[in-house]
Amino acid sequence: MNEQSAELFEKIRQQFDSAPYPSTPLEQNPQDAHNLLYAHNLVTSQYLRNQTLISTDGKVILDAGCGTGFKSLVLASANPGAKIVGIDLSKEAVDLAKQRLQFYGFENAEFVVTSIEALPSLGMEFDYINCDEVLYLLPDIASGLQAMKAALKPNGIIRANLHSATQRVDFFRAQQVFKLMGLMDSNPEEMEIEIARETFGALADWVNLKNKVWQDAAQRKAVESKEWVLMNYLFQGDKGYTIADLFAALRSADLEFISMVNWRDWEILDLFKDADDLPIFWAMSLPNVSMEQRLQLFELLHPISRLLDFWCGHPDQTKAFTPIADWSEDDWKTAKVRLHPQLKNLKLHEELVQSIETHQPFSLGGYLLGQANTSVTLESTVAATLLPLWDEPQSVAALMERSRQIQPLNPVTLEPRTTAAILNDLIVLLTRLEVFLYVLLELE
Repeated sequence: MNEQSAELFEKIRQQFDSAPYPSTPLEQNPQDAHNLLYAHNLVTSQYLRNQTLISTDGKVILDAGCGTGFKSLVLASANPGAKIVGIDLSKEAVDLAKQRLQFYGFENAEFVVTSIEALPSLGMEFDYINCDEVLYLLPDIASGLQAMKAALKPNGIIRANLHSATQRVDFFRAQQVFKLMGLMDSNPEEMEIEIARETFGALADWVNLKNKVWQDAAQRKAVESKEWVLMNYLFQGDKGYTIADLFAALRSADLEFISMVNWRDWEILDLFKDADDLPIFWAMSLPNVSMEQRLQLFELLHPISRLLDFWCGHPDQTKAFTPIADWSEDDWKTAKVRLHPQLKNLKLHEELVQSIETHQPFSLGGYLLGQANTSVTLESTVAATLLPLWDEPQSVAALMERSRQIQPLNPVTLEPRTTAAILNDLIVLLTRLEVFLYVLLELE
């Protein structure tokens, strides 16, 4: 590490020591944060990569840059039976992380004050590495990825993210303003925070920068938060990256891209009025465009994501599998259906049963809305067909028989429903739910 990088590293450490991040209260339990738990459940990323299911029991998970431990708590909650290891360069943050997991009774956890670059010196290997809101602070993101790769098991997965250079460009302008004013020469504290607030307050409302980074925040009252000001206007070491930068770093670190974490929010076809009626050039070109290029196009057309949040892993670890869309009828007849573990909670089950008993539609959007552009709603008879999944996995054959019992007749013709019609209806339903990983499908 050169002298300039070492100086910046010390500034970042001081900032997080004086204002441990995140400032999530100890009492805030993530048990109802369904999207967070879903994204941090190892089952999600492993299924996306290989269409296989794993048990989290006995897995070893690293929270690299754990801060005050809220994401460590999320990881522990989402992955029953896993061991959690947290590292952070701030001793103050590490102490709070230890306290947080102890408060919730997670004993199989340990925390170490160290940097990501020093990770290989721990002498441990991990099934999953979570590096949230950290990688973009490192002098060289490829080196950070290489350090994590060195501690990753062969079939392990890394989740990391970078600040978007395109979406966050105005916040970087604000940081540059305060650098020029000398507010970031050392660790920003109360005086610098107040100067930043006063500066925006004094600027005319029509000033471009104020319009971009202050007005909306003021409406949300976020500017009252010391953490908001520090993490947006006075953030030491903050940098932005593009999709091209991300893939270049992965190539440099010899890591394989798996998926964006919020992959449904990066679907370029969703940007068109009618995905089935594209201009001829786009209709002919998009099928031949690589995933990297599709993400680049999305980023240029609609840069709304603050984070470039992604999963990656060692190359050549993706197993060959037949996509659901290519399954034969015989495949479907022998398939097994599992509910995503994050949907197996008592509250959802109770609401589902109530919707069935009252013949009301049931919306899954209240639980995993972040993975669907529109809420996925189940009719009560369909919900009743799937109800056994909350107890245990079901074969497609068993679900077909249940569907036949619940709705034996075609509601239009009043003729008995045929086996082919029942199977077709179930295929359409399960395919729709599998897109969002509400259900996970595997061949016997």
